Amino acid sequence: MLIQANKISKNFGGTPLFEQLTFQIDPGEKIGLIGINGSGKTTLLDLLLGTEKNDTGTISRRKSLSIGHLAQEFSPSSETVLTYLQTSSPRLQEISRKMRRCEQQMSDPDADLSKLLDRYGQLQLQFEELGGYLLEDRILASLRGLGIAQLQETSLQALSGGERVKVELARLLLTEHDLLLLDEPTSGLDPLMQSAFIDLILDEKKKGKTILLSSHIFEEVERTCDRAAIIREGRLAAVEDIEKLRQNKRKIVELQFPSADTARDFASRMPSARQNEESVTVKVKGNMDALVKLASEYSVADLDIKTQSLEEIFMHFYGGKEDD
Repeated sequence: MLIQANKISKNFGGTPLFEQLTFQIDPGEKIGLIGINGSGKTTLLDLLLGTEKNDTGTISRRKSLSIGHLAQEFSPSSETVLTYLQTSSPRLQEISRKMRRCEQQMSDPDADLSKLLDRYGQLQLQFEELGGYLLEDRILASLRGLGIAQLQETSLQALSGGERVKVELARLLLTEHDLLLLDEPTSGLDPLMQSAFIDLILDEKKKGKTILLSSHIFEEVERTCDRAAIIREGRLAAVEDIEKLRQNKRKIVELQFPSADTARDFASRMPSARQNEESVTVKVKGNMDALVKLASEYSVADLDIKTQSLEEIFMHFYGGKEDD
């Protein structure tokens, strides 16, 4: 277990946002957090991060848990993009400062040079193990991959919203974290960069990273996550495996017949079929053998098959009915 929220409640101005919500993130999980605007996705991420306090209940975090957070709002800064990314690892910064201090001490004629060299060698090894000597190359590779290499000397405050999201994403991926909390990460990105972002997350997924991704883009969740957590009315309406949701998708088959009489006869023999003039719509879950066998007995003028989307499944949890 990395984080566990147990029966937490949160109110804003006396209005409950969460009531008795229980949620857990285990190592290696990739969870998509889905909910309508105002359902509390961002607040839940802030609660898990610890920047927002819950009113009741408990939130437990594994000791020394390192969390990377991609928020929707960023602090203004006059730093350049390159400088900002160079400071992405506090641990590397600390080791670098100690190395410079050793270098300064070596210039002292009275210093114990043997002891300082030994200490400097240890620091160099730590710096190398943490990827310090490759940091510059990794930064430039990340900027190129996100299409913003030309902005490395640009001030953060001069960036557009979409450009700043890319920089924050680059900073996040440059640092090793136990858990990534991503809050609407493709907000402000154009379609091309949204696709590039998904590829980056898929790379992190292959590395076994633990990810909690808040999104209203259902394709994003379906492609990057293993589970979907659906928030409704302050509670988790469902936590489902993405693969299970895929298997539960229904196919919507629309058949066109030469006449309304033919369509009516077909519909009378097919459970759950709906007829409208010459058209018949059938929703099928699982294999389509029975539908295909029955259709083979008729002259079918046209046939169209659509697969239910994850968004349509999600809308079922927000008041829709199975046959909507």
